[in-house]
Amino acid sequence: MTMHTTLSHHINGRWQLSAATESLDVLNPATGESLARVPLGTQAETSAAIEAASAAFPAWRATPPEDRIQYLFKLKTLLEEHFEELARLITMENGKTLTEAKAEVRRSIENVEVACGIPTLMQGYNLEDVARGIDEIMFRQPLGVVAAITPFNFPVMVPFWFLPYAIACGNTFILKPSEKVPLSMNRLFELMDQLGLPEGVLNMVHGAKPAVDTLLEHPAVRAISFVGSTPVARYIYAEASRHGKRVQAQGGAKNHVVILPDADMEMTAQIISDSAFGCAGQRCLAVSVAVTVGESHRTFTKAITDLAASINVNYGLEEGAQMGPVINSGSKARIESLIGKGAEQGAALLLDGRHAKVSKYEKGSFVRPTILDHVPADGELSRTEIFGPVLSLVSAESVDQALGMISRNPYGNAASIFTSSGAAARKFRNEAPAGNVGVNIGVAAPMAYFPFSGWKDSFFGVVHGQGRDAIEFYTEKKVVIERWPREWSRKF
Repeated sequence: MTMHTTLSHHINGRWQLSAATESLDVLNPATGESLARVPLGTQAETSAAIEAASAAFPAWRATPPEDRIQYLFKLKTLLEEHFEELARLITMENGKTLTEAKAEVRRSIENVEVACGIPTLMQGYNLEDVARGIDEIMFRQPLGVVAAITPFNFPVMVPFWFLPYAIACGNTFILKPSEKVPLSMNRLFELMDQLGLPEGVLNMVHGAKPAVDTLLEHPAVRAISFVGSTPVARYIYAEASRHGKRVQAQGGAKNHVVILPDADMEMTAQIISDSAFGCAGQRCLAVSVAVTVGESHRTFTKAITDLAASINVNYGLEEGAQMGPVINSGSKARIESLIGKGAEQGAALLLDGRHAKVSKYEKGSFVRPTILDHVPADGELSRTEIFGPVLSLVSAESVDQALGMISRNPYGNAASIFTSSGAAARKFRNEAPAGNVGVNIGVAAPMAYFPFSGWKDSFFGVVHGQGRDAIEFYTEKKVVIERWPREWSRKF
């Protein structure tokens, strides 16, 4: 990576220093060291990116889809060639383990691969003789300038839910990465300079709310993609919609997993441990609440507590690390405060991960795996997205009662069931009020050719990211009805 004291924007195919007077440190969450500084870009700089994307759009739209995807084939090759480098960079700025970072890069590549199918995915349909001598055709056209505002927890994968599909469909694209983790995408834009894309097709601006608001308000931006917390997702959706934009805004989550007595308890505990504590719980598909049904409570509680206590918490680049730190000291303080409130409100603290210290990395933002049992239904932990390595345990007498708990939660991102009963699994997948449902799966993460779904307060919009939903989002349909009377042909 080319290290910079302060990162630059990438506008119209060129790196541009920011004129912003404010900047933030990009910190390694395991060591506390500053890796770089990121500018909080100005409204004018974001507007310049929009203008560059607008100028590039007509020629890019006219580029045949078969030619557009040639750049994506080159991008896949670059991602494969720099796989290890990108994974290490993700670990350094985000904190997840190297294994988790590699999985993130692999998921990013999968989205590029799917987007390479645009010549087929973007096809419309037609019908001759809808009336005598009249034919009807539907085809798709790109929107124009589109933008994505992405979070810290997946610095590369989440931008790639949007970027490859947007440009493959013929749009020009602006990325506003999280100011907490801009280095991975900064490096990727350095690599993407090698693709030879026309100037203005891909742009990146750094910043905070002023940059975001410029994207939401500027009339040239046709669509906004967002992933983050529910309060911000709701704001993005409302403001962008008010300015006439198409919006997909992925919000927060409070994911429940239901464990029946007939589940394979050893496998179940291992999968749920990986889900709840993987990426330090900082993913929107992490299990947050485990609902044990009937007698499964005793066996599952012991199994999950033993597993969680054995997890090796360390800097993600250290050999054998199984869980890294949370993103920063502010997040660590918030998570530890919520753990304390849970205990104060009546939950039994089976495993307390607060005040963690890791040898050699005493300045790191570490929180060890935490488990609370008998979490009150009306307590703060039951309704708050903790976004950390904290698992709440609750009990239910039946699948119906467990489904009732999930239904009362305002979020609807993911839910899973562990059972050997086909009937119970079918009932759950049919009735669970969540957009991503797992059966004996802890993290129901859709493959790139399926949409990343989400319901209720976990998603604001109509179509989601990835797969065919991405093509729906990044194109608009045009229907042509035409008549060519036979007598006209006789003139030639």
